[in-house]
Amino acid sequence: MKKEYAEWLLQKTKEDYNSIADDFSRTREKTWEEIEFLFRDYLKAGDKILDLGCGNGRYFPLFKEKKVEYFGIDFSEKIIEIAINKYPEANFQRRDGLNLPFPKNFFDKIYSIATLHHIPSEELRIQFLKEIKRALKPKGLLILTVWKFHQFKEIHLLLKYIILKLIGKSKLDWKDMFEPWGKKIERYYHWFSKKELEKLAKEANFKIEKIGIVKNQRGNRRNIYIIAEK
Repeated sequence: MKKEYAEWLLQKTKEDYNSIADDFSRTREKTWEEIEFLFRDYLKAGDKILDLGCGNGRYFPLFKEKKVEYFGIDFSEKIIEIAINKYPEANFQRRDGLNLPFPKNFFDKIYSIATLHHIPSEELRIQFLKEIKRALKPKGLLILTVWKFHQFKEIHLLLKYIILKLIGKSKLDWKDMFEPWGKKIERYYHWFSKKELEKLAKEANFKIEKIGIVKNQRGNRRNIYIIAEK
């Protein structure tokens, strides 16, 4: 993917989330129970934590319960406004995950829940992970999830964009797609496999501790998760 198009996609994604911020936040009031173990099992009191791509701050109560020093950032101005209004005691900032405003070796753990699949191009995804690595303390942990697409409508979309790519009518990379949010927008996604996520983390020089797939009770929502050490 050309750098200019990837940068345009990043800007589009920010504008998309600004435009759907209220609707999106209403669908993200609760935490996803199937990934709560990532907070329960890995946090300890006093940890300095970054919630990267924090959205409306819905995971803040889990961090607060563990008595950590919390920082939450997101690149959507509208969504950060919602987070600040919901949890005024938290430290939320409107920032860019590709250029973190924190010094080296600053955080004990960095969480990135359902964010990496919105980063276009392998080059920028590696930059994102390397920036996380820079901000982590030695032996610090990256705890990250991406969606695992599996439903028929998602597979149908992927096939659509594969065909468009084959006939030269898509500037997206392979396994990229736009998914509609109602009739308002189409959000950019990259379709990750577990193997690809692991390979990407290794390319950013992380040491993989654990990688797996979790799903909710209904089975309609699945996520790939990775625990990686600096």
